[in-house]
Amino acid sequence: MIKENVGIITFPIGKAGFVATSNLVEILSTIFNETYLITGNVKPDSFKRKKNIYIYNIEHKKGSNFFLRSIQYITTQLKISYRLIKINRNTKILVFFIGGNTLIIPMIFAKLLRKKVILMLAGSSLESFRSSHSDLSKPIEIFENINRLLTNRIIVYSPNLIKEWNLNKYNKKILISNEHFLDYDLFKIIKKIDERKNIIGYIGRFSEEKGILTFIEVISILIKKFENAEFLIGGNGELRGKINNYIESNNLTNKVTLTGWIPHDTLPEYLNKLKLLILPSYTEGLPNILLEAMACGTPVLATSVGTIPDIITDGETGFIITKNTPEDITKKIISILKNPNLNKIVDNARNFVEKKYNFNTCLKNYEKIMMEVLK
Repeated sequence: MIKENVGIITFPIGKAGFVATSNLVEILSTIFNETYLITGNVKPDSFKRKKNIYIYNIEHKKGSNFFLRSIQYITTQLKISYRLIKINRNTKILVFFIGGNTLIIPMIFAKLLRKKVILMLAGSSLESFRSSHSDLSKPIEIFENINRLLTNRIIVYSPNLIKEWNLNKYNKKILISNEHFLDYDLFKIIKKIDERKNIIGYIGRFSEEKGILTFIEVISILIKKFENAEFLIGGNGELRGKINNYIESNNLTNKVTLTGWIPHDTLPEYLNKLKLLILPSYTEGLPNILLEAMACGTPVLATSVGTIPDIITDGETGFIITKNTPEDITKKIISILKNPNLNKIVDNARNFVEKKYNFNTCLKNYEKIMMEVLK
């Protein structure tokens, strides 16, 4: 254990960010003497309780127009900055995590307080804002660039992301690591792949960059060519109304099950129902659902973005979408459902994630990183 304390700072997280934040807290609280988490939207008992974890919740309200959203965004950053000042004497390293790449005011405070600052890029805030055509896209781009300049180190999940997220000029700062590990007693194979119905699923956030709208177009094409296919969509987000309307107007209600947001503990139950999980994302970091599906013996068809090419080798540990169009995805799905080697691919995928994405491996990587930062 390092005899120093660490602070973790995130923008108030949604349901999709909880597992990643929980994993990072678990890893760093094992390495450091005390861990201080400044976040939002979590209950005091949300994380596995240890004596050395202290949680500070920040409330964030969303404005109804550009002016109010900007005011609320600045207000939230000031609240986080105030908390940073309060924990100043207790911390030496500060890790900016989910949403942290745009927290420009807390980053400036962290540097004024002479902290060692690590910026962990779990995803691209800029791409998310751009895909939703947000009027905050330009300010977000400016904030990201300033924060990358100010931070001592940048952690990304894969070398592929350096090019995808235009990080080449920060090469000397960049380290490769991730906080992903699974409970393999929970995420396991309950039903063998050849015992499952032809249920094809999407589980994740309902947002443009995730490719969910492409997936629902796939459904209307696929049922005409593969009549016994069924579909499961789990998640929530700003596109929920649009998805509901599409399903109803195209008479797909008898073929599609909409589950809403699936609690993490019940995910294995749903994943073990699927014959195939689709991730048609346009941008990604390292989606946890990818690893969870592979651990549950569910083949994954995903676009080759972010860290996905490091994990999926087409035809060996899963399948890659070469063209992210409904027609091409449909053809690929049909070929996968007829693939005679699915059992072998499922075994390869499970063995891969068990070996690479476990707590001890993550812990060793972060111990090295933190010792290097403290030099």
